[in-house]
Amino acid sequence: MVQDLGYLKETASQTAGPYVHIGLTPNFCGIPGVYESDLGSAMVNDHTLGERITVTGRVIDGAGVPLKDALVEIWQADAAGFYNSPSELRGTADPNFTGWGRCPTGAEDGTFTFRTVKPGRVPARDGRLMAPHITLWIVARGINLGLHTRMYFPDEAAANAEDPLLGRIEYRQRAETLVAGGTAPNYLFDIHLQGEKETVFLDI
Repeated sequence: MVQDLGYLKETASQTAGPYVHIGLTPNFCGIPGVYESDLGSAMVNDHTLGERITVTGRVIDGAGVPLKDALVEIWQADAAGFYNSPSELRGTADPNFTGWGRCPTGAEDGTFTFRTVKPGRVPARDGRLMAPHITLWIVARGINLGLHTRMYFPDEAAANAEDPLLGRIEYRQRAETLVAGGTAPNYLFDIHLQGEKETVFLDI
């Protein structure tokens, strides 16, 4: 008689739900006492160097409806082009700038907002300078794996034209989905998950 080896069955997959916000942004969810303020809610202080900017946007589904339960995180270099990371070996990042932020989309209109600084240019792996940009990570109900994208600046046309990543996007109208709207210091960047205006997402 063949022995039953009793293999364990794979746990069923589950999309990100309300626990994302409860665990990552408890104050936003009305759960005080976990953190003094939600992690990632403040990126700058009074001593942060660089041009202060505000990035506002929405995460929009295929039907054109803003998601009210999404969570967006951003990573970026400081104004001099250095990352606040132990792996940053080119120089020292601004100690008064976190380089990382987290914001849930608003329950009323689905808006996220980051108050940060305009990043400097950083070199790609091949040494070519990338245009100033902000990296975004998006998670929400119905998204099994977090989505990565970038936001470039509309007032950096020359740098954008030289950017190695933007240059790899074959269809130029698709590259425009990575360029913010608005003007300094207030930029608008809507993230479209599907549809005609679908944002370019990166496999990283």
